Amino acid sequence: MSSNFTIRRCGRVRGAQLRRSMQTLSMRVLVVAALPLLAACNSETESAEQPPRTVRTVTVETREAGDVVTLTGHVEAADEAAAAFRVGGRMLERLVNVGDRVTAGQVLARLDAQNARNNLRSAESAVSAANALLTQTRNTYERQRHLLDRGFTTRANYDAAEQAFLSAQSQVDNAQAQLKIARDNLDYTEIHADADGVVTVRGAEPGEVVQAGQMIVRIARENGRDAVFDVPANVFRVAPSDPLITVALSDSPNVTAEGRVREVAPQADPVTRTFQTKVGLNNPPDAFRLGATVVGTLRLDAGTAIELPATALTEFNRQPAVWVVDPGTSTVELRNIEVQRFNPSTIAVASGLNEGEIVVTAGVQVLHPGMKVRFAGAPS
Repeated sequence: MSSNFTIRRCGRVRGAQLRRSMQTLSMRVLVVAALPLLAACNSETESAEQPPRTVRTVTVETREAGDVVTLTGHVEAADEAAAAFRVGGRMLERLVNVGDRVTAGQVLARLDAQNARNNLRSAESAVSAANALLTQTRNTYERQRHLLDRGFTTRANYDAAEQAFLSAQSQVDNAQAQLKIARDNLDYTEIHADADGVVTVRGAEPGEVVQAGQMIVRIARENGRDAVFDVPANVFRVAPSDPLITVALSDSPNVTAEGRVREVAPQADPVTRTFQTKVGLNNPPDAFRLGATVVGTLRLDAGTAIELPATALTEFNRQPAVWVVDPGTSTVELRNIEVQRFNPSTIAVASGLNEGEIVVTAGVQVLHPGMKVRFAGAPS
């Protein structure tokens, strides 16, 4: 009786285990069968969640290369001179002021000329006295010469008369020279402009006692304009010889002139370590007034090259690379390039790209090979 019960119980246990095994197997079969469907769903979800990435691009083209150097300077007169008295004295009047235009021969300032006129009258008197003495000694000399020829005077008297005559002639020459000096000194009590120009600086006021050579006014002659810049030494090392420089007004960039380097300071400024450079302007517009702030632009000569924005540069296989767009499929591929030179804003590509190809310039950090992209605008 107990044996039959044991057999029936074991049968029920085995049946329950078999049913549980069948259920587990069925669940595994269902899971395996559902995996492809789940994968497909995930793929469709991912495709739906990743639309084409928007990027900015540029079309590759070969153009004139070379860095552009921009410097700020100001306009000066190409020829500027200080007007000064050639004699000292008390200045009575200055007839011009800063900003006045002057013409050649115009009187600029005057000194008190009373002393100069007195010296002139004294010199004229000295000339008259010397001429009178010369006339007297000449008559004595001529008389002694005639007497000597007739034997009515001695040789000693003749020699004394001749010596007095020659001395009187020398005194006349000296008096005439002093008269010319006195006349010149009277003329020097006035300053006259030697050329047309503009007064830029005044150095003394009426009533002051000035010294000979002291600057009274400074005149910028109207025979040219210079743009003056403080240029770092490294620019001279890479600049082409005799470059053409474009100069524009800082407040009106459309007002421009061109020029070439006319003068470079032989010694650097002790503070800035730059060299003052003067660029002679060719036919500058009237807006290029003295002292106006200007911006000079110089392109360093480097031939032709492919230039790209520096934002396009990335790295692949530990070498410089860029993302190139396939226009047919709108997908990107990573391509290594050789960089000729670079600066913070642009890079020059020596090899690795061809004209007409499209390169991504913004959004390179989120791209991967084969990724679809769309342009933020037409490729530039």
